[in-house]
Amino acid sequence: MYYLLIVVIALILGSIKQVNQYQRGIKLRLGKFAGVVDPGWRIVWPVIESMVKMDIRVKAADVPYQDTITKDNISCKINAVIYFRFAEPAKAYLEVENVMNAVSQLAQTTMRNICGEMTLDELLSNREVAAEHIKTVIAQHATAWGVEVGSVELKDISLPEEMVRTIAKQAEAEREKRAVIIKSEGELAAADNLRNAASILSSSPGALHLRTLSTLNDLSSDQSNTVIFAIPLEILRAFEKLGSKE
Repeated sequence: MYYLLIVVIALILGSIKQVNQYQRGIKLRLGKFAGVVDPGWRIVWPVIESMVKMDIRVKAADVPYQDTITKDNISCKINAVIYFRFAEPAKAYLEVENVMNAVSQLAQTTMRNICGEMTLDELLSNREVAAEHIKTVIAQHATAWGVEVGSVELKDISLPEEMVRTIAKQAEAEREKRAVIIKSEGELAAADNLRNAASILSSSPGALHLRTLSTLNDLSSDQSNTVIFAIPLEILRAFEKLGSKE
């Protein structure tokens, strides 16, 4: 009797299983699903029952580089990271054999398909849009497995070396184009200012003469300058008028 009591106590103690706060237990009784076990100490009877623990914390799965061809026929390699959790642990365990591998394979296929629908420029400038589209497609399929997709981030877009050089040349040409435009706009503004100044000087009697004297004064400040005195047009016109009166 004493030995029987010891066996019963040992059997009960061996049947106690601990489920942590970040876990959920999937209990099977005689091979059939018996329910989801919450955190705490739970009794799982040997032989007739079994339990598998599922971690429900958010997981980060690295999606390896995928070779893809963009819409404009440019080959590139893309990798990403996907954040997900088991929102329904029973489905994640019962509906698919290896849920982690299934999510990874789904992400790889989806990445190739989505990126193949975009041009290289769209992919480089709109990573967030591409990532959101990938997330939407993955989430639609993963929901049936009890998986909740939090976000998808494109980590890197690797281009062939010749394409990198081409993009660099394109960027340099774009910078040169902007520089030429800015320079031409500056020259146009300077021409307008000179035209306005010439118009003001020509419309004001004696203004050109005063401007000439001011220029001569500036030149005389440096003794190394050679100054050739130019007779203002007003003086020449005055001489012309005197000649015509005579």
